[in-house]
Formats: sequence, C-alpha cells, structure tokens
Amino acid sequence: MRTDPDLNLLRVFLAVAEAHNFRAAADRLGVTRSAVSQGIRRLEDGLGIALVQRSTRSVRLTEAGERLHRQVAQPLSTLDAALDEAVDDGPPRGLLRVAVTSIAERFLSGPLVAAFAEAHPGIVLDVTVTDAEFDIVAAGFDAGVRLGEVIEQDMVAVPLTGPQREVTVAAPAYLARHGTPTHPRELVAHRCIGWRPAPGVAPYRWEYVEDGRAFDVAVNPRVTTNDMQLMLRTALAGGGITFGIEETFRPWLDSGALVRLLQDYLPPFPGFYLYFPSRHNQPPKLRALVEHVRGFRDGN
Repeated sequence: MRTDPDLNLLRVFLAVAEAHNFRAAADRLGVTRSAVSQGIRRLEDGLGIALVQRSTRSVRLTEAGERLHRQVAQPLSTLDAALDEAVDDGPPRGLLRVAVTSIAERFLSGPLVAAFAEAHPGIVLDVTVTDAEFDIVAAGFDAGVRLGEVIEQDMVAVPLTGPQREVTVAAPAYLARHGTPTHPRELVAHRCIGWRPAPGVAPYRWEYVEDGRAFDVAVNPRVTTNDMQLMLRTALAGGGITFGIEETFRPWLDSGALVRLLQDYLPPFPGFYLYFPSRHNQPPKLRALVEHVRGFRDGN
C-alpha cells in the first residue's frame, strides 16, 4: 500500500536525479552518502516502486523515476521559495546555484562575485562555469548567465552588460609573417585557433555579417580547444588568428599585443543577461542577486 512521502525525501530524490550520483547529491545536501541511499530506499519502499537504477559509478532514473522528477521538480521548487518567503525574518541566506557561460567576462572577472559575497554573507554562491545547453530548472540551478539571444522565451532576463561584439584577433608578429586577411572567407588560408564546447563536437563556425546578411566561416582551425585562456595565450604567442567576445581580449587589444581584424563584418549584438524562471514567490537569495546585478551594471 502506498504511503505519502516525506517532503525531505523528495528533496533527496531531486538531488540524486539532478546529480546522477549519490555522493554528489550528498555533497549538495550536506549529508552522508549513506543518508542519501537510505532516503531513496525509504521513498521507494513508501511508493512501492523503483525510482533509480544503481551502478558502482552512477545512478540513472527508471521510467517511474523520470515521471516523478518531471512532476515534482517545479512544484517543490515553488514550495521551497514560498517557505523562504514566509520565514524571511532577516538577511537573505542559503545556497544559490548559478550556471554561467565561460565567455561571460563581466560576471567571471571577479569584482561582481566578490562584492556580492561581501554584501550577503548569509548566501553561499555556487557558480558552475559551463557552455552546455540545458534546462537550469531541471538541473537544480536558481539562475544562469548567457547571451540574450539564446535564452529561452519563458525565462525572466535581467541585463548584465550592454551590447557586445565579437572580434577576430591576432598578434602583430603573426600578421607580419602571414599577412592580414581583408575578408572573412580568406581565413580558411590562415592558421586559426578555434573553440569547441566538448570533445567530439565540431568547432564553432565564426559568424560574420556582410551587406545585412549573416554568414559563417568554417575556418578549419589548426588548434582547437574548449578553453578560452588557451586560445588567448596561443594567439598572444603568435600561433594564429582567433575569435571571441571583445571583452575577453580587451586588455591585450588596448595594449597592442593583439590586433582587431575584419571589424566591418562584426556588428554589435545583445549582450549577457542573468536569467531565471518566472516565479510569484522569488526566493530572497535570488532577489538579492538580481538587485546586485542591476546595481553593478548601473555602477559600471
């Protein structure tokens, strides 16, 4: 006979469903791995059905577990937010999880995070830097930071920066040896340093605009990586031409260590946004981050 589950057991289940690992779920919840395992077992016994399939290295949801996860993730998140609101009798507190794209220089450069930590000592800010595309709600994040053009329409988006611009750059030493391209399609004849989000994924195609029409160039890079810092350092060493958000390269562009190329083909576009699901009862910790981002942008 089925028994109604304890809400805390559902929270344990959600942590496991999102982490796909008992130990990672335990770290997130601040409990032992044994407590997580026992909690899942109690939930399964109460419902009379298996929710997860265990292996020595990972955990995957059963079909019933997938259904339960879809049904309870958002309601439980809303309930937790409402409870936070109801007991809000002091400064905002708790764990605030944010997924940030690796090219969001304004967020990742340090001052914004440092100032937030100073202003809100009761909040633990957990930042995951990732370029993977996923549902932040289903993955257990409170908010994310991405370019505005790729944020889902059902999210609330708060500007973090003004318009951004991508740049094609190279060191003067490289250009002295190999010449300077005058049109993006000439890049295929140059040594290029490209970016890819993950192993086995095709390198990012460099995007340009000519006469109001967008087009991209498969530059066939000689060096490919998922690390922007390696791209930067290789370009500074004269290793080739690379491509990315202008803010990433600005100090070296200002010093002359790198040179902008093909600027006529790279118009500005909407910048970075802090985004999060629309909720009637927004947790105080998330409100604190939203207000901080607004103030930081206005002050810079």
